[in-house]
Amino acid sequence: METLSKGILGGFSGKVGPVVGATWRGMDVIRSRPKSSKRTPSEKQLEQQLKFKLAISFLQPIKNIQSRFFGSGSGVKSRVNLAVSYTISEAIQMVAGLPELIYNKVLITRGELTSFQNAVLTTQPGGVLHLEWEDNSTQGDAAPKDQVSIVCYCAELNNWEIYEGIVMRSDLMADVTLPAYCLGETMEVYAFLNNEKQTAASTSLYLGQHLVN
Repeated sequence: METLSKGILGGFSGKVGPVVGATWRGMDVIRSRPKSSKRTPSEKQLEQQLKFKLAISFLQPIKNIQSRFFGSGSGVKSRVNLAVSYTISEAIQMVAGLPELIYNKVLITRGELTSFQNAVLTTQPGGVLHLEWEDNSTQGDAAPKDQVSIVCYCAELNNWEIYEGIVMRSDLMADVTLPAYCLGETMEVYAFLNNEKQTAASTSLYLGQHLVN
């Protein structure tokens, strides 16, 4: 792959003969067209393709969060690509030839900010999720004004419910009310913290599987 400097011709997008032009991470690049292969994919390759398809579909609704708060985003891979790679390698398993998510290994965010201390989630009537934690705002790089977010996924509905920046770390508790269509459903619940400037986040915490009543 070669990069193009902005000149009289500039960059281009699309195919020209054996060459493909595109924009990658803000740069104009050219590369040769990949050769078509008539080989039958191996079982391992098919598994990877299935895992990749599941990971992309599953993570798409939280792409905006992961583009800001998953890893450093430095190097060749973007933050979103890092999230997909992690999910494929650590949070998906093959069961009877089909990929399945391992929800307690799923990460919404991945970072170095100090996480929650002794966080506990409970459900309350009316679709309310109640989260409590202990004050650790003086530990490490934690700060009282760090923002708390809760993210829920319902496998049955294939639906995400996202509540960003609902309270601060110093509040020590947070309540969110899920939509009526979530009543009677089981939700996988996660929470994370990010700093006030939104330049750093904690690694998300899995809070368990909860039946919404």
